[in-house]
Amino acid sequence: MRELDEKTFDDAIAAGPVLVDFWAPWCRPCRALEPILAAIESERVVPVARLNIDEFPEIAARYDVLSIPTVMLFGGGEARSALVGVRPRSHFDEWLAKVLPAGEGEGLAVQGQTDA
Repeated sequence: MRELDEKTFDDAIAAGPVLVDFWAPWCRPCRALEPILAAIESERVVPVARLNIDEFPEIAARYDVLSIPTVMLFGGGEARSALVGVRPRSHFDEWLAKVLPAGEGEGLAVQGQTDA
């Protein structure tokens, strides 16, 4: 997973669809989520990156990240949908099927949906 910072974040979300994991090293649920996100990325479902909220709290605040882990789907530089907390892989698959119809990142069907 690609680590993002204040220099790389905006470029990463400006490209096609990307999942951003807002996390912190001390967060056990964040660590539990790592293998799920790694599997999603390795299967080329959608690229995955992560942002350490302890190091870059201003970016997390920009997207109202109040709890971690928060996984946010970005497309075209905008937050499209988010999941908060640890969820099973099947939940991610269902969520991505809704927000990335037919695996296309260009036409995200659900915009601004938050599943908390």
